[in-house]
Amino acid sequence: MFGFFQKRIQDQLAERRVRRARLVTKDGRCNIEFGNVKYSKQFAFLADFWTTFVEIRWRFVLFFFIASFTLSWFIFGLLWYWIARSNGDLTWQSPPEDHIPCVDNVVGLTTAFLYSLETQTTIGYGGRAITPLCPGAVALIIIQSLIGAIINCFMCGVILAKISLPKKRAKTITFSDMAVICPKKGSLCLSIRLANLRKTLMIGSQIYGKLLRTTNTADGETIIMDQVNIDFMVDAGKDNLFFVCPLTLYHVIDKGSPFFEMAVDTLHKQEFELVVFLDGTAESTSSSCQVRTSFIPQEIMWGYNFLPIISRSKEGKYRVDFTNFSKVVPVATAHCAYCFHNIKGHHHHSRDGHDNQGFEVIDIPDHPNVTKM
Repeated sequence: MFGFFQKRIQDQLAERRVRRARLVTKDGRCNIEFGNVKYSKQFAFLADFWTTFVEIRWRFVLFFFIASFTLSWFIFGLLWYWIARSNGDLTWQSPPEDHIPCVDNVVGLTTAFLYSLETQTTIGYGGRAITPLCPGAVALIIIQSLIGAIINCFMCGVILAKISLPKKRAKTITFSDMAVICPKKGSLCLSIRLANLRKTLMIGSQIYGKLLRTTNTADGETIIMDQVNIDFMVDAGKDNLFFVCPLTLYHVIDKGSPFFEMAVDTLHKQEFELVVFLDGTAESTSSSCQVRTSFIPQEIMWGYNFLPIISRSKEGKYRVDFTNFSKVVPVATAHCAYCFHNIKGHHHHSRDGHDNQGFEVIDIPDHPNVTKM
């Protein structure tokens, strides 16, 4: 019993170390922090205040929304109180019966605050109203109306901009949890599955990858984040993806691939991170967005292939079964890329088939031509 809990704790600690080692998390966030930034550089965030407000968290946006209105009401309430006091309108000043106030029924700090709120929000209950006898009060009501309109426009713009951020569209595009390595059309390929959960398409989509690892140059220099381009291929389209159903991305492991020197028994001992990007434009909003995720060696399965998820029901409708989106099945695969290209029949797994009883089988021809993205 004690050994079971000890193993669980060790597994969780190892998982936390792996999570901290990622540059890009599975949901696309960048795990990086900046240190020793000069104060002069930090003022650049204030200069670009619009982007700063749009990118901050919702809790701070709501705080600034409430604080900006409440503080402006209170400040102008103090100014209205000062005008009423200067004119002798307050109750404790005992104005005469024939006294004409600057603002009717503003006789204290509370009523001054309420008049400020009614003025800036254009409520106008009718109990408090300005009189034309005080030029300072007329000027103040104009200034407050203009400043209130500016605050309304700015805060409403920030909220609308945050709601319509392109990264929200990226939440409906998902990658498979694991990547697999298996034969594909006569080549050894690394495969990743990608799905668009909305029926609206992504226009002008481009898919590419970066392999991040630490390398040592011939001069003895250590590059902590060396980036290597990873080309992916898809089976649909020539220039743009027809992203109406889940797609499978392929990277051919040839002699020019950084995966060529890896094998089934050395893959999980490597230290690298494969970051995959999808750039596109949302059809409904015409806003550009980027979706990204990453795979570490422990998330790449050698000798497996994804289960089929696209089929046609008996009613003739095409259907995507997302229960098999990240499920894999073992297939016959060479132990290494060198074995695949030079030693025929050097396999790691035997192939098992799985039937989906809910759909009828459709024979889709395997075209030899693929498109390189």
